[in-house]
Amino acid sequence: MRMSTKGRFAVNALIDLALREPAGPVALAAICARQQVSLSYLEQLFSRLRKNGLVESTRGPGGGYTLGRSAAAISVADIVSAVDEPMDDAAHEERDESYSRELWQRLNAVMLEHMSTITLKSLVDDQIAGGVAVEARPVRRAISARSPVAPLRTTAPNSVFALARSMAL
Repeated sequence: MRMSTKGRFAVNALIDLALREPAGPVALAAICARQQVSLSYLEQLFSRLRKNGLVESTRGPGGGYTLGRSAAAISVADIVSAVDEPMDDAAHEERDESYSRELWQRLNAVMLEHMSTITLKSLVDDQIAGGVAVEARPVRRAISARSPVAPLRTTAPNSVFALARSMAL
């Protein structure tokens, strides 16, 4: 088990999602803006997260992503293993000597065990305790029959001819 860039971005994106989920589904574009990650990259990550049941998607206006199960039931190991390709031991055998291969396998097992003890809820709670500001859900604009601003009424002449008539009086 290793913590790759994909794993770090996925963990950060799910923390962002879990912080804002109470207001409803969270759009990937909003997560991209906050995390400064490209939309296509997050779409790839969320596709894998969705396949593993960690997130659910909602289509249409007001749609976005929500957690697939409670934040307390999602561990960092679940997130990382969902987005990272498994390490192929056969490909590493040629590079690693037999005594170091065993060391790396034990380290990977310890790291996986430790990441299994860290829940998404604990990471979210740490963010809240640290004072992270979670903005309210953005207000969606609706089309209104009435203009919110009254039109400006003026008594000034609207043409050269009207100006000349007003000056002749």
